[in-house]
Amino acid sequence: MKARLPKEYQRKSQSEIIKQAQEMQQNITDLQAELDEREFSASVDGDLVKVTVTGKHEIKSIEISEDLIEDAKDDKEMLEDMIIAAVNKAITLATDTCDSEMDKITGGLNIPGFSF
Repeated sequence: MKARLPKEYQRKSQSEIIKQAQEMQQNITDLQAELDEREFSASVDGDLVKVTVTGKHEIKSIEISEDLIEDAKDDKEMLEDMIIAAVNKAITLATDTCDSEMDKITGGLNIPGFSF
């Protein structure tokens, strides 16, 4: 036989759960807005190429050192590879940071309907 709580306790518990879920949703929304605007930078080969992206994975800037530009005149492919590597590094940093920050709020739960 299952023990049941009186209805007034059940309602209170359900309303508390709803309130907690609403608070979590607001915290997630606020954090997502903050992370979308945050900038993440990564560089390759000792800052020869530095890329900055937002939490939305939009590229804000690409900086290429003058030395690399001089050296890359004869090796365009090397320069392209370095830019790709820096972009991928910055995006990975943004993604990992966003995931980590969201996990602090959600406790690592994968909540349907929420995309982080």
